[in-house]
Amino acid sequence: MADSRAPVLANSTAYNVEAVRRDFPILSETVYGKPLVFLDSGASAQKPRQVIEAMRDCMEHQYSNVHRGAHYMSAATTDAFETARERVQKFLNAGSPDEIVFTANVTAAINLVANSFGRAFLREGDEVIVSEMEHHANIVPWQMLAEATGVKLVVAPVEDDGSFRLERFAELLTDRTRFVAITHCSNVLGTRVPAKELVQLAHDAGAKVLLDGAQAAVHGPVDVRDLDADFYGFTAHKLYGPTGLGVLYGKLDLLNAMPPWQGGGEMIEKVSFKGTTYKEAPHRFEAGTPAIVEAIGLGAAIGYVEELGRDAIAAHEQGLLNYANERLRSIDGVRLIGTAADKAAIVSFLVDGIHPYDVAAVLDRQGVACRVGHHCAEPLMDRLGVIGTVRASFGLYNTLAEVDALAEGIEKAKRMLG
Repeated sequence: MADSRAPVLANSTAYNVEAVRRDFPILSETVYGKPLVFLDSGASAQKPRQVIEAMRDCMEHQYSNVHRGAHYMSAATTDAFETARERVQKFLNAGSPDEIVFTANVTAAINLVANSFGRAFLREGDEVIVSEMEHHANIVPWQMLAEATGVKLVVAPVEDDGSFRLERFAELLTDRTRFVAITHCSNVLGTRVPAKELVQLAHDAGAKVLLDGAQAAVHGPVDVRDLDADFYGFTAHKLYGPTGLGVLYGKLDLLNAMPPWQGGGEMIEKVSFKGTTYKEAPHRFEAGTPAIVEAIGLGAAIGYVEELGRDAIAAHEQGLLNYANERLRSIDGVRLIGTAADKAAIVSFLVDGIHPYDVAAVLDRQGVACRVGHHCAEPLMDRLGVIGTVRASFGLYNTLAEVDALAEGIEKAKRMLG
């Protein structure tokens, strides 16, 4: 494999974004005759050559099913698959690879916890706290659990500026609070929740905590043992890996106390018509053939991110965020949605008098790809009193020049439609 990382490493004292961009073939594409400016990584990030090549190499040279073959190919692929699990363990600083469950995505990870832990250990009248800024993936599974079991859903507020205040969260904790399911970082506002302090408060009240890390795991280091999170979920495709794969971290004693959610091959210890016994975690939650190539791709993505340096990436993205805030605030009629002090590089905004879909359409014709709409967070839109926003979400490959392209596209939308 060609070492296209070399230019980055040679200049590691300063983040070499142009060298990083050369790792992403799609970034050299044009749309409508203009250079692609991809500012939609919060929905799904682009893939570096290292991930593409790792997945292709598996399929071309060693692909087989895992955990069940007595031949060389199966053993080699199993080793690669389990090595990916170990890379995820280290990425999250989990205590054991057995605490890492591969799922279809982070939505499936949350559904697993709601359906397994929730149905086994929560009872009618128990309270589950979510927040107003959750993605639908961290609302609907708990609503479904409430409908099935009589669990009560309690909603923690978000401030007008998008910040999350711990004291208001603490006021919601009662002797009936049994579970807290909160985003670690809002996909709309970029707000980072003070997770470590939140977990401590919840534990003091006797509740378990799940953190939705779909965005947070992309924009900075995550240490589940330092956070003391009981469960943590993220997804591969936002972390420059493939679609079709998510991760659930769970404390091992909790995972082994939870019943399987789905049944099938691979998760069993013994099956007879008198009954079935199940393997220990993580395999009891991985029924059927897993996403083998995708797990290997995630391992390559983690390797790529760690080679660049998670702190270096975070610092680069913070620079993009600061510049984007400055440029957009300088445009008359632009209103930033979500201005909390501690934010990841996600910028939602509106332009006075112009529908957000029209703004996004003009940006698109300039080659600038943003997301528009409610971002799977309709309750947050209701809370903020908006129908939707335009969202620019930055990744490790974006540049200050691309922030300028965003600002210039907004100015053009104002001239055309304002």
